[in-house]
Amino acid sequence: QVQLVESGGGLVQSGGSRRLSCAVSGSIFLLNSMGWYRQAEEKQRELVATITNIGSTNYADSVKGRFTVSKDNAKNTLYLQINSLKPDDTAVYYCTANIRRSWSDANRDYWGKGTLVTVSS
Repeated sequence: QVQLVESGGGLVQSGGSRRLSCAVSGSIFLLNSMGWYRQAEEKQRELVATITNIGSTNYADSVKGRFTVSKDNAKNTLYLQINSLKPDDTAVYYCTANIRRSWSDANRDYWGKGTLVTVSS
């Protein structure tokens, strides 16, 4: 069993900051790339940022320069520092991780249940 649990969401004023966390637990043989997606109301889920197992990062154009993705390998925890927040950043933020549970298993994508970030203008 693998679990991804996000935390850190909440209500924040425009221009403010927030740090999201995603704790990964369970049977993990190999933790590959991880990432953050978000879904605003009545919109499709979109990529926010990803980070590979060696630390290479990728960001959506809309968040470049404002969001920073990082991870703590020892804690199997993913972070997203979000700064200069705008009302358009209001969304449920989801964590995802590509994990192999054993040497004989395939790599699979796992998702958390999300954490809501609401930005007030």
